[in-house]
Amino acid sequence: MKITMIQSAPTWADAEASLARVEQMIAVAPTADVYVLPEMFATGFCMQPERIAQPEGGTILSAMKRLSAHYGAAIVGSVAVADGGKSYNRMYFVRPDGTVDRYDKRHLFTYSGEHEHYARGESRCIVEFRGVRFLLQVCYDLRFPVWSRNRGDYDAIIYVASWPVARISAWDALLPARAIENQCYVVGVNRTGDDPACSYSGHSMAIDPRGNVMARCDDNCETTQSVYIDIESLRRFRAKFPVLADADPFAIVIK
Repeated sequence: MKITMIQSAPTWADAEASLARVEQMIAVAPTADVYVLPEMFATGFCMQPERIAQPEGGTILSAMKRLSAHYGAAIVGSVAVADGGKSYNRMYFVRPDGTVDRYDKRHLFTYSGEHEHYARGESRCIVEFRGVRFLLQVCYDLRFPVWSRNRGDYDAIIYVASWPVARISAWDALLPARAIENQCYVVGVNRTGDDPACSYSGHSMAIDPRGNVMARCDDNCETTQSVYIDIESLRRFRAKFPVLADADPFAIVIK
């Protein structure tokens, strides 16, 4: 399976301009199975949902569906969504046939006040596409390994993020850690550019189940990078070195 990382720089609170740029970037990187965009790729990580949040089925999701159908590929990224009187940082996994899986960000970034403006998600989301099982995660989720613990139910994790330069060393360390401890592929796509609060350098990368970097986007620029993941190779590695079978049982309590 071919996955293409789209490391874009959203135009602040301007979905039309941001979407236009994303479309340009995808157009020069065709033929992927999955395109992964950053967190809140169409607006930036804005703590004013009343300004940017769209209703479920709004223009951003419609654009993702159109792109997915046109390129015959899944489109993945998060969007500020107003739903049922609340706002969510919602990650969409859009398939070419128009079907959509949704994951609402579980761990809200209290340091920036995200919890004051968005409601947190209550469940994990694993989607199957073209023979690969993906766990969907958003930015701050990366710091909480219990939430992403592999129970033999997925092959790869997709992280979409707005992870600032000030803490980029944690991003660089935690992506390989999640791959190693879960014996899975990890694809982490971070934005670049600036917003009113932070600067972002990208560092988008794909990691193999041994923790090795397979592909990485250039820093501090809008760019794309593609990577191939091999599920048969992953299965052979897990069978030869079955560390997941020795994992401790546990239960997650949703408070």
